[in-house]
Amino acid sequence: MNLSAAEEESAQEIHVPADIDWQMLDKSKFFFLGAALFSGVSASLYPVVVLKTRQQVAQSQVSCIKTAFSMVRQEGFRALYRGFGTSLTGTIPARALYMGALEVTKSNVGTTTVRMGLPEPTAAAIANAAAGLSAAIAAQLVWTPVDVVSQRLMVQGCGNSKLSNASACKYLNGIDAFRKILRTDGPRGLYRGFGISILTYAPSNAVWWASYSVVQRLVWGGVGCYLAKKDDEINDNGVKTIRPDSKTVMAVQGVSAAMAGGVSALITMPLDTIKTRLQVLDGDENGRRGPTIGQTVRNLVKEGGWMACYRGLGPRWASMSMSATTMITTYEFLKRLSTKNQDVLTR
Repeated sequence: MNLSAAEEESAQEIHVPADIDWQMLDKSKFFFLGAALFSGVSASLYPVVVLKTRQQVAQSQVSCIKTAFSMVRQEGFRALYRGFGTSLTGTIPARALYMGALEVTKSNVGTTTVRMGLPEPTAAAIANAAAGLSAAIAAQLVWTPVDVVSQRLMVQGCGNSKLSNASACKYLNGIDAFRKILRTDGPRGLYRGFGISILTYAPSNAVWWASYSVVQRLVWGGVGCYLAKKDDEINDNGVKTIRPDSKTVMAVQGVSAAMAGGVSALITMPLDTIKTRLQVLDGDENGRRGPTIGQTVRNLVKEGGWMACYRGLGPRWASMSMSATTMITTYEFLKRLSTKNQDVLTR
């Protein structure tokens, strides 16, 4: 996210903190602090993910608020964090793979596209899209089995007849669920929905990172016009120099991330619903075999038309927007904490 180029138009320059690439980072500090910070983010957003999952496997449309009250009334507040231990255990290695692949790809692709003579904004968008794509694929190698186990735990006890096969076998905890799924379905059971997960998260991440780069430039353009009205420095060339403070930088990053997250949620919602159904529900017609993508789509359409594919859109929209905002501000903060040479932050 090269913000230093956003944007030198007309007779003004916006000077924002220098971009930090992979070579500038202290890797051990980056991964250790990243695990701690993102674990906190995951804990704060987990109840929204549980609500989204419950809505996606429901046979009829139920509002998010009703789902939440029903869960708390029937199962207690702990139901909102069912499967969290398993999810958190997988989040740490998955995030490490994600951040590593993201930064390495972004640095290499960004350098290559600039050398090819592409304009800096275009090069940044391409580098961010490629980085998001590779990061999502790398993370899913760990995250898909964790997702399967945690989602099975999330929907336990929700009383849906369609879940009878998935929830009849009560899981004591994540380890118990892992063993039983592995014993019943083998390794394929743990990677159920892996293909659709890639089709969901890879494009979603590519779209998010690319749109984040573009939206951020647009937001900075508007912020620049506002800040230009104030008294700022004028350099030797007569160009007004705008130096936004750290709060403004974080606000722009947060707004840009939320906008990009909302767009990605809307575009990829049907794929996410299909993925969740594949990972949670067992097929009645196929015995012990899980349902196919085609069967899952037909069942959804039969239950509520094509709009059934958008069940849980509200929680997912909120989750992705909030997650994107907290993730990007936390991520940029993490990179600054992990920089080898702190002098780069003042340039």
